[in-house]
Amino acid sequence: MGILFITNELCMDHFPGNKHPEQPDRLEAVLAGFENSHIKESVTELVAEPVEENEIFKVHEQRMVHHLKEVHADGGGRVDEDTKMSQGSWLAARLAAGAGLQAIKYLREGDGEAAFCAVRPPGHHATPVQSMGFCLLNNVALAAKHLLSLGEKVLIVDYDAHHGNGTQDVFYSEPNVLFISFHQWPLYPGTGAMGEIGEGEGEGTTLNIPLPAGATGDIYLQAWDEIALPVVERFSPTWVLVSAGFDAHRLDPITDLGLTSGDYNLITSRIIETVPIGHRLVFLEGGYDLKALELSTTAVLHALTGETIFPEPVSNGGPGQETISQIKKSVQEK
Repeated sequence: MGILFITNELCMDHFPGNKHPEQPDRLEAVLAGFENSHIKESVTELVAEPVEENEIFKVHEQRMVHHLKEVHADGGGRVDEDTKMSQGSWLAARLAAGAGLQAIKYLREGDGEAAFCAVRPPGHHATPVQSMGFCLLNNVALAAKHLLSLGEKVLIVDYDAHHGNGTQDVFYSEPNVLFISFHQWPLYPGTGAMGEIGEGEGEGTTLNIPLPAGATGDIYLQAWDEIALPVVERFSPTWVLVSAGFDAHRLDPITDLGLTSGDYNLITSRIIETVPIGHRLVFLEGGYDLKALELSTTAVLHALTGETIFPEPVSNGGPGQETISQIKKSVQEK
């Protein structure tokens, strides 16, 4: 069946400003990573289509959506301190959100083993009531909500260097979504402490793994095997959605973690093994070094095909052992 690669060149029309980190050339770098992979013959390329407005309202409040539409009608402008829209941003955001729903449709029809949504703007910081952190609509949350409506149990793993506060907010009391986040701590947006575990019926279905600056791939894999995997196995998901932020790469200009593209191949492979083929979906989130984006995309695409490749050597020897011990103790106590 191969994998699906979903994108749309109109996602490049989102332009938040000359000095803004979230530039259109980020997507160009991801597309270069796809072109440089050795899997093109087994890939079905799809053009992303915009999400319907009624789907947006399943995650975001109407007043938030109406505000984005008003900014769009004005030709663009500031949405929050570091989130801006241009004339093409509203369509780009709806394309980014629609790509996941499109991927689910094709995967459920048996047309692929996995899907990679190469879209922007990113989404994981967008809460039900606020666009923030370079994000307008929460792409992964919209996909998860749709899967919930189909009776699925959804695992979301977010390995962007910044905590996916928006995704966590959407599902904090939802028992059928397990949200796991690996992120640098401390760092924007200041959420994602290990004590944030969900509430009500969703208590225990949020797992935060805040890691110190410099954490390397061996720490991520140990944290996955010793902390996350036992929780995932108890949860028994039927689908996995990955918020693939590549800003944990050691070259990233706005974060301080220590991963390489080789690490992303191994980490992604471990994550997707938790659900059957055909139920695996990856979304581009952050990542602001263009070469790191290119190489990491290649690595993850090969992981989706089951192939182990290292565009760069894997990393090891970074800090984080103490953090792993603390989280293991905390999880065991609960």
